[in-house]
Amino acid sequence: MLGFGAFHGLNPGMGWLFALSLGLQQQRERVIWLSLIPIAAGHALAIGLAALLVLLGLQFISLSVLQWLTAGLLLLFGLYKLFNYYRHPRWVGMKVGFGDLFLWSFLMATAHGAGLMVIPALMGVTGAGMDHSGHAGHVSAAGMDMVLAVGLHTAAMLLVMGATAWVVYRKFGLTILRQHWINFDLIWAFALLAAAGIAAWMAW
Repeated sequence: MLGFGAFHGLNPGMGWLFALSLGLQQQRERVIWLSLIPIAAGHALAIGLAALLVLLGLQFISLSVLQWLTAGLLLLFGLYKLFNYYRHPRWVGMKVGFGDLFLWSFLMATAHGAGLMVIPALMGVTGAGMDHSGHAGHVSAAGMDMVLAVGLHTAAMLLVMGATAWVVYRKFGLTILRQHWINFDLIWAFALLAAAGIAAWMAW
């Protein structure tokens, strides 16, 4: 979950580029830091909903079946993103408030499959929680583990996002992005396919 958080934080599509643009637009570094808070919160909500879906799903189907379903969904979504990585959802302009940033971040994380990507890791957390608790308390124990996992994921994302935005703002500016741009959307598609492989391996 920490690794996924760092990867999500590094991806400009998850929010740091938006925060950086707002800071440069208003010529205030403080705007960048303030913008990252609702962006991280919206992302955390998307990941939290994925965790909730895992807990609810385990009430009706086994962990193994849920793992195979997740692997299939990740494979399909990864293939879709692989052939459509150049398409970007557009919901807001550059004049936004904190509520807009929160909603944008939640929608962006959902549309890019960020929650879906971390489900294999969340199921690993859930399985560990169930293994180390009695039958009566396994749901609550797994739930607490999920909350901790989502919190760690969000903290790692916020740390990497903030560091990346600060370095670009202080040292390089947007010029470096025009000269040395990395296609994270394509990397993201391959990451989804890798997560599908991990989910299938865990199920097997």
